[in-house]
Amino acid sequence: MRDLVIPAPALPTVPTSTGGRFPVRRVFCVSRNYAAHAREMGHDPDREPPFFFTKPADAVVVDDADTPYPTMTDRLEHEVELVVAIGTGGSDLAVDDALGHVWGYAVGLDLTRRDLQAEAKRLGRPWDTAKGFDASAPIGALTPAAGVDPTTGTIELRVNGDLRQSGDLADQIWSVAETIAELSRFVTLAPGDLLMTGTPEGVGVLDRGDVLDGTIAGVGSVRTRIV
Repeated sequence: MRDLVIPAPALPTVPTSTGGRFPVRRVFCVSRNYAAHAREMGHDPDREPPFFFTKPADAVVVDDADTPYPTMTDRLEHEVELVVAIGTGGSDLAVDDALGHVWGYAVGLDLTRRDLQAEAKRLGRPWDTAKGFDASAPIGALTPAAGVDPTTGTIELRVNGDLRQSGDLADQIWSVAETIAELSRFVTLAPGDLLMTGTPEGVGVLDRGDVLDGTIAGVGSVRTRIV
């Protein structure tokens, strides 16, 4: 192997409830996977198949660290989501087999520069700068899959103690298994991949100093402060 011309970047990792660290390879996100949220964003959930976007692996914020308010936006918004961690890879997975490829689950936040996203939509441009910016994916500790039912459970987000988002995993348009199988048709999933599975209704604006507490029953929590 040839010598590296610059130091190798540090490998992003997410803590686990078992005490180890989960290395992050890629971060995929599915959009508008709860009917009420799709409607609040002006879309018809009965007519749209799932579609995906990505965040950089090093966009994760872990261990309850603070999250810096991003540049180039006046409208940072929160989206609380179930995060799926892939433990064994594959392509063109069957729905019935998909959950067998999951290492664990966590609670995450898909932070969004909503003003940049709206402009990108208007111009027909990609969402990269709206979704894939630095520190755009705070994630809590992963719980091993054996202890989690990803088909049901209350999902909530509180900001400064006030309830902002509340729903149930059962409200997902596409189940976790269906979402994994669909994504595996487009890319070959690999160990270390994360999948953020969409958010319930109630997304809203964040300000510097806001403290976010996300929870999913049976999964865990995530906490961060916008600074």
